[in-house]
Amino acid sequence: MKKVLALLAIILVASFNTIMAQPPGGGDPAQMLEMMKQRVKPQLIEKTKITDAQADKVLEIQIASQGSMRGMRDLSEDERAAKMKEVRDANNKKFKDIPLTDDQIKAVNDFYDEMRKNRQRGGGN
Repeated sequence: MKKVLALLAIILVASFNTIMAQPPGGGDPAQMLEMMKQRVKPQLIEKTKITDAQADKVLEIQIASQGSMRGMRDLSEDERAAKMKEVRDANNKKFKDIPLTDDQIKAVNDFYDEMRKNRQRGGGN
């Protein structure tokens, strides 16, 4: 009986660790997009003064670009900066196609820069 309980305890701990290791939304882009629409979209609209429809498109672009930014931790600082510039330039082109004005694009980029700074300081989003 003790062996069975010990085995169940080990399985429980292992499954709990696996669940806790999953990123929010399970890493599924569609779930991540929905989560971002609920949590980030109101702030994005308020701070950048873009429309609801524009915010949806901005969030879709941001979620899509996250995949290209994976693995950047392995790059040198110079390589990482070059890759981030490349991703940002591609996003800016897509933002133009929404269409967003240059001022709106700057506001969106500033918004995400501020989010990134807050995350690095441990302040969440």
